[in-house]
Amino acid sequence: MKKANPNPTRSKLSTLQQICNWIPTHLVSKLARETGAEDQARTFLPWSHVVALLAAQLCHSLGLNDVCDGLHLHSGLLSTIRGAKPPNRNTLSHANRTRDASMAEKLFWAVLGHLQVLSPGFAHGRRGRGLGYRFRRAIHVVDSTTIQLIACSMDWAKHRRRKAAAKCHMRLDFKSMLPRFAIVDTAKENDAKRARELCANVQEGEIAIFDKAYLDFSHLRDLSARGVFWVTRAKENMCYKVHRRTKVPTNSKILRDELVRLTTPASLKEYPEVFRRVEAVVEIDGKEQTMVFLTNNFTWSPTSVADLYRCRWQIEAFFKQIKQTLQLADFLGNNANAVRWQIWTALLTYVLLKYQAFLSHWDHSFTRLFTLIRAALWKKIDLVGLLESYGTASGHFRILEAPRQAYLPGFT
Repeated sequence: MKKANPNPTRSKLSTLQQICNWIPTHLVSKLARETGAEDQARTFLPWSHVVALLAAQLCHSLGLNDVCDGLHLHSGLLSTIRGAKPPNRNTLSHANRTRDASMAEKLFWAVLGHLQVLSPGFAHGRRGRGLGYRFRRAIHVVDSTTIQLIACSMDWAKHRRRKAAAKCHMRLDFKSMLPRFAIVDTAKENDAKRARELCANVQEGEIAIFDKAYLDFSHLRDLSARGVFWVTRAKENMCYKVHRRTKVPTNSKILRDELVRLTTPASLKEYPEVFRRVEAVVEIDGKEQTMVFLTNNFTWSPTSVADLYRCRWQIEAFFKQIKQTLQLADFLGNNANAVRWQIWTALLTYVLLKYQAFLSHWDHSFTRLFTLIRAALWKKIDLVGLLESYGTASGHFRILEAPRQAYLPGFT
């Protein structure tokens, strides 16, 4: 591994400007016109708004004053980023509250699509190893994460008597670990109600993997009718009848491999076909546990079924990167629109940083990537060269996961 270069190459652009330059010119102004955000802008333009929120993520700002003071201190360098201007506290707060957060959502998907076209290898992700290579088809991982909020100041997000929370439902491409579909909403609704939206554009022959919280037998029947393979976990109270048992090797981690049919009238009406039930011993946090998996594929080996579900746990590392490394602990506003702006900007920041990692063949943790860029945010240093001097210039593109990061109160 290369040693860190004490004298990285100088650049005419600041680190923040190099990151912001991956957002196509005129894209923000175009989306601002489409969503009506431009009509509410006078001196604080939508581009300045986006740059301010990106800087808040990358600086890990704790509040509105923190963001605005930092941008005013670097107003000269900030103006070189396509004329961005630092906001006052009330101006930024008003923009977060009133400008439609759908603009941030559309910006995220537009930038992600642009980067994938710009570098097809970024879209395809890791190749030549693991499950992605074995199955040679798209694998979609579905899950959600709850972001705890303050109940006394965010009544719109209350889902229990003394608790408030937002929820981010996500479908990731397992090979690239990039988002394919996302929903940001309150935590009131059951996950199963969002399953159809999350899997709406999964194509025939592809694989969808989700936790038992998304288990909806009518949805599973629709997926099967579309030719989509699915893998999920069984609920403890599932009633079924065994139609056929397949012999499993002795002394293996696979305990049962069966074809079953539901027996509860309501469930049987939703899914009348036979499906597969695999019971296996898996290791979680160093301890072996028995888990039951369900799938509509009858040709995979039972070990492959268990391995496919195990890859779903990679999304947990993704959520930890978003919630523990980026700024989703302290919010810059209390209303729903401001929270959505911050969540979508955090996702945009994640994609921009991961693209920088792709370009520089970064092979360390996402946390180290973030802290290094934060330290050099206002310096005029060639960012790719800086990351190459810390990472590995050759080998596979891979950001090491860090599932055992420090615990932050209020996050699950």
